[in-house]
Amino acid sequence: MTHWHVYIIENKLKQYYTGITKDIQRRFNEHQESGPKCAKALKGKGPLTLKFYSKALTHSEALKTEIWIKKLNKADKIKLVNNQLHD
Repeated sequence: MTHWHVYIIENKLKQYYTGITKDIQRRFNEHQESGPKCAKALKGKGPLTLKFYSKALTHSEALKTEIWIKKLNKADKIKLVNNQLHD
């Protein structure tokens, strides 16, 4: 069974980008290369750092987690990537 992943990437401007994928390494490489499959929000803003990723069992679970993360404020996202965010 292939799992989904939710991830957070930090760009050179210290901004966070959140996404989902089935293959975390492939997707991060696509962002790093700034090619046609790179997210527009990350193009030309490297170097990039993979700050966080988490496994999700289903696409639906990954999407729900992505939405939850995107609603967090920056301080809470920093706590999340540092494993200090508690509900």
